[in-house]
Amino acid sequence: MKYLARTATGDPLLGGDEGYVPLGAVEPGIERVCDALPLAAAGDLGDVADATADPVPAADLSFGPPLGSFGKLWGIGLNYAEHAGDLDERRPEEPASFMKPSSVLTGPGGPIRLPPASQSERVTAEAELAVVMGRACRNVDESDVDDVVAGFLPVIDMTAEDVLQRNPRFLTRAKSYDTFLVPGAALAVPEGPLDLDALSVRTEVNGEVAAENEVRNMLFPPAEIVSFHSDVMTLKPGDLFSTGTPGAARIEPGDEVRAVVESIGTVTAPVTR
Repeated sequence: MKYLARTATGDPLLGGDEGYVPLGAVEPGIERVCDALPLAAAGDLGDVADATADPVPAADLSFGPPLGSFGKLWGIGLNYAEHAGDLDERRPEEPASFMKPSSVLTGPGGPIRLPPASQSERVTAEAELAVVMGRACRNVDESDVDDVVAGFLPVIDMTAEDVLQRNPRFLTRAKSYDTFLVPGAALAVPEGPLDLDALSVRTEVNGEVAAENEVRNMLFPPAEIVSFHSDVMTLKPGDLFSTGTPGAARIEPGDEVRAVVESIGTVTAPVTR
């Protein structure tokens, strides 16, 4: 696996087992991670071993978000049958998608800031596998999705559950408070075919597992999600799909939330108000 990332000051990085190097030391002329996304989708991203700089261990670096700005932020609700059952919802026959504004994003490590209690008294956190697009595309067949995806991220998504339960039409508001999406620090770029079905997604709060499931149990797998939405609109590099959670956990100030996506990465954030 290769990793595209940025330092806390915005310098682009390429990582591997050896550590991280400046992206320009492998791909001269590329000054931003977003410009490397098409290379990642095409399988043409260079290797850390070929860099003109020595790799630095991840533990010695301070990371910011992997992209300076993402594109469209899509979420998929009720994408695991068990989670739909937990919420007493019927299994959707098509992807139950929604969009979030860019203002929901916060850096790796958060914090997650809960809205005032006067607006919501019950917020839940959800671990999810996110897909990041690498190429502009339209009407993509499921079999060709690997050619347009740059890589994958762990993300923590939040919901003001009491707002949503008052009326399902309040979904956008319930999902759109500031800091209600925490992306992982490093975009995982597979170096070959990746069996997503075998990977697990886990929501943890204060070190305890709140929910866990495997991607194989999604109602709509990532390739279908991308293909389906490419028939609706043009997808562009940096667009992100949060593909749904195995389960949500209520969070309070002082909690620590972690999303763990097997083989992809982990992201952790404290909760404040």
